[in-house]
Amino acid sequence: MIKFFRQSYAIQYVVIALMAIALWIPAFVSGKATMGLNEPVTPIYNLVDRLLSFSPIAQHAFAFVLLMVETLIFNAIMVNNQIVGKVSTMGAFVFVLLMSLTRTQINLYPFILSLVFILLAISNLFEIYLMPNPELNLLKTGVFIALATMCYFPSILLLLWVLFALPIAKKGSLRLELIPIFGFLFLYFVYFVWVFLFGDFQTLLTGYRDYFTSIKFSVRGFNYKIICLLAVLVVSTIILLMGSGSASFEKTVAVRTKISMTVIMAAFALLLLFLGGNVLMNGLIFIVLAILISYAFSYTSNTGWVNLFLTLFLMLVFANHYYFKLL
Repeated sequence: MIKFFRQSYAIQYVVIALMAIALWIPAFVSGKATMGLNEPVTPIYNLVDRLLSFSPIAQHAFAFVLLMVETLIFNAIMVNNQIVGKVSTMGAFVFVLLMSLTRTQINLYPFILSLVFILLAISNLFEIYLMPNPELNLLKTGVFIALATMCYFPSILLLLWVLFALPIAKKGSLRLELIPIFGFLFLYFVYFVWVFLFGDFQTLLTGYRDYFTSIKFSVRGFNYKIICLLAVLVVSTIILLMGSGSASFEKTVAVRTKISMTVIMAAFALLLLFLGGNVLMNGLIFIVLAILISYAFSYTSNTGWVNLFLTLFLMLVFANHYYFKLL
């Protein structure tokens, strides 16, 4: 299975698409619509939710198509940054699996809408390592993070990730650190001016004030099922990464730098899990794991036990979707 997804032909994309459809069928069968949050801090998500609120099927169809687009973007990022092989669908396979891991995730929820902007921000930041003039990429990174927060506001933590990741990419000067912040604030300045001129500015300010004053980190979103799932994923990822250390593939300094940047992102992804609500919908941790697992699968030389584990894991995921319905 690992060797199959290390290649990139039409058959690999067909298999990935069929796997995604099989994982999302329960969402269409359930006929349940997602509940609109209508928070002032998520204007893009609110707009999409209102447009699709007439039909649960429309919501699920939009979310599924969005996931497929994000899958292609994610795989392109992995290939372009040499985190997987030059001709590989490994990133697409891992991404679809982790983003459709539970029945909770096969819905239109804020994070999945913000994810397209998060992936674009990650792509722009990964590319700066070998750039002599990364200013434009950093500016776009700030703008993409701002757009992501307008779908899922906790993704604002990615702005801090950028500031911590830049020194690792040897771009840690004060001037470069300020550029993504400027891009982020510029988009919000435009948004606030637009609301001031054409909307209810006082309601907007009240919404942001209430949001920040109500933020509380807690463990209420956890239960033993979620803890077991995350523990299995994290431990398995660590073992896979350790197993990939003896691979015969050449790992360049650029690739190792991007993996280090991803590890830094993991700290903020874990922080998001404690923001309350359903932990599985604070999905940045799954993006971090998707990057690290795609990397490990691409570089591991002992594929026998990995294939066995992956087969058993896939069986459990499908059993959860169709039989156990635990998460």
